[in-house]
Amino acid sequence: MLAFFIRRVLWAIPVIFFVGLVSFFLMHQAPGGPFDKDNNKKQVDGATLKALNARFGLDKPQYVNPVAARALWASGERNPLRLARTYLDSQFFNYMLNAVRGDLGPSYRQRGKSVQDILIKQAPFSMRLGLLAFSFALIAGIPLGILAALKQNSLIDYLSLLLSTIGVAVPSFVTGLLVIIVFGTTLKWISITNNNWNEFQPYLAPALVLGLTSMSFITRITRTTLLEVKRQDYIRTARAKGLAERSVVSRHMMRNALIPIVTIIGPGLVDLITGSVITEAIFGIPGIGNFFVNSLFQRDYSMIMGTTLVYATLIVFANILVDLSYGLLDPRIRA
Repeated sequence: MLAFFIRRVLWAIPVIFFVGLVSFFLMHQAPGGPFDKDNNKKQVDGATLKALNARFGLDKPQYVNPVAARALWASGERNPLRLARTYLDSQFFNYMLNAVRGDLGPSYRQRGKSVQDILIKQAPFSMRLGLLAFSFALIAGIPLGILAALKQNSLIDYLSLLLSTIGVAVPSFVTGLLVIIVFGTTLKWISITNNNWNEFQPYLAPALVLGLTSMSFITRITRTTLLEVKRQDYIRTARAKGLAERSVVSRHMMRNALIPIVTIIGPGLVDLITGSVITEAIFGIPGIGNFFVNSLFQRDYSMIMGTTLVYATLIVFANILVDLSYGLLDPRIRA
């Protein structure tokens, strides 16, 4: 098990590197930069723009720096490490090297703030929303899937399939707007302005909206897996021995059905906790998702890269934990 964990961690390194490379490439395909594309403010003059680019290292090549490496070679330098370091003295590799050291860089648009400071400050809001949404998805999704499988082709089964289909098919921005219109504007059960996001109550409505899609996936996966498991010979044998139905479901059916469920629960938890861009924007939650959208419009390169790398790292390690949990659920996989 330890060797498996070490292999997976080593494989995570090129995955995160590739995610950073793709994010960096796509980020620089958008026109403009963090200092020269703000229509709401006075445009930066050429001299100031040049100084800002030099200050944050944006005047260097994006990927590699062969010009500086050739100049160093021409000066008589033959140390391969210094030559390689100079060749890689570029925006991308400098940022990735600092990220490995734990420095995600300063925000180009929020003066005096680093990316770490912003993420640490806004993460609690996204975590509260994500944990509530995840709790709702589990508490509602798994029992609904179990009931649908045990009562196949009944009214409960049809209603659960209808609900899960609606949850998957209807986008979250439509669900969020409906919740605001019905429960906020018409019924006035929830507040849509001046919410104190340090309290618990304002998170209930957005958590239901955010968790609906995950609940639908969990319901359908649970139903499908249990329908497959309950037709196995060992389930019929357990019932033939006279075991109670509750014991058959909990001890025999659910344990073997948990592997596909855990597969989507791991990354799904990270996805919910790191913040939903659309849900946070609709309800005005000051979480990571909101700041990530703003950084995209403002070309805040360090904020975009930092958020993407943190998200990718969490997803990778969530997948590793999911793989390790397989061995706990099924001894055959552990062997």
